[in-house]
Amino acid sequence: MKPVATPAPSLSARLKADTAALHEQMHALMEQAQPFADRARYAQFVAAQYHFQRDVEHLFDDPALQAAVPDLQVRGREADALADLADLGAVPGQIDIATATVRMPEALGWLYVSEGSTLGAAFLLKQVQQRLGLDEQFGARNLAAYAEGRAVVWRRFVGFLDQAGDSPQVQEAVLAGARAAFERFGALLRRHFALA
Repeated sequence: MKPVATPAPSLSARLKADTAALHEQMHALMEQAQPFADRARYAQFVAAQYHFQRDVEHLFDDPALQAAVPDLQVRGREADALADLADLGAVPGQIDIATATVRMPEALGWLYVSEGSTLGAAFLLKQVQQRLGLDEQFGARNLAAYAEGRAVVWRRFVGFLDQAGDSPQVQEAVLAGARAAFERFGALLRRHFALA
């Protein structure tokens, strides 16, 4: 009998598996930061979120990313985070953009991390509502679902991602972008919360 060739895992499956440890590290950092302890700490989280979203939305001008993800205009939360900071009477501060030299396909990895955080933000939004009395209209726009719903927009993104990641070279580049994005958000949390 000839051995049956097993299909290579999709890019989305590889990203999920290969960044699982980084995802857990992010959870540990969030526990350290305690961003929902009070509004002042939450404002520090929103500032980190703003700078990360700025990094991500900087990539939206890349024509290759526009071709790979045709609905970029519905994604990104930079403006929402900035509006939330204004609601909270806070300013983001000045930090250089981390993605100045990032291009496709690495850009897809950055977008993967951003979109994953949007999907997971439903839990964070509940925390903010219950503990801090904020919502999608005031202070917590950056955690709100997309108009079409979190799951719908996420599934569409995964479809674009898997379509684009059809070669080992592309997959490795996207993975590198995702790792860099996780590292960046971790660095932003450490900076804003003065964590070790």
